[in-house]
Amino acid sequence: MSQLYGLLAEFEKPEQIVRAAELARLAGYRRVEAYSPYPVPGLAEAVGHTHSRVPLWTLIGGVLGCAGAFGMQFYAMALFYPLNVGGRPLASWPLFIPITFELTILGASLTAVLAMLVLNGLPMPHHPLFNLTAFEAVTRNRFFLCIQTRDPEFAYDKVRNFLTSLAPLSVSDVPLRRPPLTEEHDAGA
Repeated sequence: MSQLYGLLAEFEKPEQIVRAAELARLAGYRRVEAYSPYPVPGLAEAVGHTHSRVPLWTLIGGVLGCAGAFGMQFYAMALFYPLNVGGRPLASWPLFIPITFELTILGASLTAVLAMLVLNGLPMPHHPLFNLTAFEAVTRNRFFLCIQTRDPEFAYDKVRNFLTSLAPLSVSDVPLRRPPLTEEHDAGA
């Protein structure tokens, strides 16, 4: 048996996927993913995405950008290359504001983009769910719930029985690797 990414249940209606996700969380599964052709209200909360860490990383990036810009200007103007301009003090902080503001925004925005990519696991050139042809229906009219094998509560028979008890259209194994193409696929290509 090839390695599994998880088990995938297919549902017909959005209410079913939200209810299935809620029941999966109540059953103790934490590595649960839900896929739908359009945003479904309540689905993100049902799978456990109640808050994002991107705002925290954005704040950290902004604070670091602000501190770096102010420190760099203070070091250059007051310590490394003191230059008296018009009799003003060497560490005249109002002059530092434009650059400090710009680097604060730059640090926050770059950190937000990088945090979004890292926290979403991107770039991901190939996801194991694309190994299933049935998953193509997620772009049209089907809803899918996947419980990953990485879940601490994952036991193959237990998860399959749980998903089957939710009355889905189907329950499929998701192979970690793409199965080899058969001659039938080769002839059709």
